[in-house]
Amino acid sequence: MSTITLRRPDDWHVHLRDGALLRAVAPFTARAFARAIVMPNLATPVTTVAAAAAYRSRILAALPRDLAFTPLMTAYLTDASDPEEIARGYRDGIFAAVKLYPAHATTNSAQGVTDIARTYPVLERMMALGMPLLVHGEVTDPAVDVFDREAVFVERVLAPLMRRLPQLKIVLEHITTKEAVDFVLGAGPTLGATITAHHLVINRNALFAGGLRPHLYCLPVAKREAHRLALRRAATSGNAKFFLGTDTAPHLVRDKEHDCGCAGIFSAPAALEIYAQVFDEEQALDRLEAFASLNGPRFYDLPANEERVSLMRQAWQVPLDVPTEAGALRPFLAGEEVGWRLAG
Repeated sequence: MSTITLRRPDDWHVHLRDGALLRAVAPFTARAFARAIVMPNLATPVTTVAAAAAYRSRILAALPRDLAFTPLMTAYLTDASDPEEIARGYRDGIFAAVKLYPAHATTNSAQGVTDIARTYPVLERMMALGMPLLVHGEVTDPAVDVFDREAVFVERVLAPLMRRLPQLKIVLEHITTKEAVDFVLGAGPTLGATITAHHLVINRNALFAGGLRPHLYCLPVAKREAHRLALRRAATSGNAKFFLGTDTAPHLVRDKEHDCGCAGIFSAPAALEIYAQVFDEEQALDRLEAFASLNGPRFYDLPANEERVSLMRQAWQVPLDVPTEAGALRPFLAGEEVGWRLAG
């Protein structure tokens, strides 16, 4: 097969940042994806309807006029989030979902949730509305090994939450472990999961190949090879519980290579092509459309896109750097060849 055509995909997890970075990175997502769930963890988190509407306007202003793209905005959940504000944003079509960051779990999460019980009034209201909760699934207990944080979160937080609120729609985002895959498979239809391109490609050895590789550091951190293989099986299985979410998360090169480097992998310049390469390697190209274009809309109760895109089997090199007004960004697989290319 030299060309594949599928409904235009959506990206159900992106970090578009703001200001100079937003202007530089948003077109990469919009060139391949019709819609994207936009993360709210800006330096000043997006916690209100007004803040989300203003951020959406800045995103649209950052895009070339010839790119049709719909940003789906999210609310940043805090211990003090107002159920009425969340409900109003969902009813008015401003909020598509709410994002739960455990406090101090990742970039700009200091104002995140310290105790899930404090958010029950919001979550109960969301359940009644059918509004999805998007979860960064890691505990922050310093006694838990960083490579076990996801599995412990599933056991300590997610499983009890689902027992308490069984009809709450939840997306366990950017899963990285076999334990998460197995939990999603064993749960009911209210739980889905996104899988990133980079977690399908690298395991934790990649962080130390020939030296410390800061541009491959992300949270949740990549895990052992057995977990990567479990993710690849899940993504390419055709199971509707799993869908595309790149978690593309740009940071300036100087901030990645700092003595306390930032977590995040900037995959947007080649994300869709990398997914295609993975599905090709797994002899599952016939299942790429479901993963990239159908499963996510189905979970979010949205129509699949009518527009089509094509990918060609054609090798090309991911750029070494992406310039911005604030400095350079380093994409995932910078300087390496990818075997598929988006047509047009």
